[in-house]
Amino acid sequence: MSLSDITCETAPEPKAARTSRVGLIVPSSNTTMETELPELFRRQSEATGQRYTFHSARAGLKQVNREELLAMVGKAGDCARAVSDADVDVIAYACLVAVMAQGPGAHTGSEEVIASAARENGHPAEVTSSAGALVRTLQEMGARKIAMVAPYMLPLTQMVREYIEGAGIEVLDAISLEVDDNLAVGALDPHKLPEIARDLKREGADAIILSACVQMPSLPAVQVVEDEMGLPVITAATATTYEILKALGHTPSITGAGGLLAGAYTTAAAGRG
Repeated sequence: MSLSDITCETAPEPKAARTSRVGLIVPSSNTTMETELPELFRRQSEATGQRYTFHSARAGLKQVNREELLAMVGKAGDCARAVSDADVDVIAYACLVAVMAQGPGAHTGSEEVIASAARENGHPAEVTSSAGALVRTLQEMGARKIAMVAPYMLPLTQMVREYIEGAGIEVLDAISLEVDDNLAVGALDPHKLPEIARDLKREGADAIILSACVQMPSLPAVQVVEDEMGLPVITAATATTYEILKALGHTPSITGAGGLLAGAYTTAAAGRG
């Protein structure tokens, strides 16, 4: 067989009925977002029959420090163009601190860059970011005071705190696990999070952010902590999932991951899927 006999695909295959394509832009060392989100959407599929596929673009990041985070931001447009080649329905920029390192409210600009790149590439898509999803979800839930757990070194945790407070939400307490290697963050044991969360000063809190990082595993602990503490519990991953579902017009119907994804705070009707 010669090369002339080979037919190459020049465009993505048409989507099957009741199937949504989700594009992710993730740090190159991320090992969690592409495991927790598919599991969450598997549960959504079980409840609704809607199918979801995932398509990722990766931007270089090894150490979670300000310099590498800002360098990653400059790659967002290229990543958006690459992942939009798959004709995805929605793109999620899944690096919370890379956006927050740019200063309060930076998610708006980052999401516009990604949307513009996908549109100019001929495959427009809805866009969210983990940073934007976290603050918008808290606002939608009516949370004015929160406590949070983050894996970062203290200066980055403080930066996240200031970003959230810049959105009008008071951070009563923040526990910093002080891990700077991104692979090490992904290896943290989520089953230790309930014990860690018990140390949070949460009197007066409206919600808990159990993982203010898409790389820190947390899914097995979300429902446990919510049930134990009697407060809404979200993570960067669950907030991003919530906004992806909203962008697709799908009602959250996910069990075992907190009230947010079970539909407790849904304000918009769904079903365009």
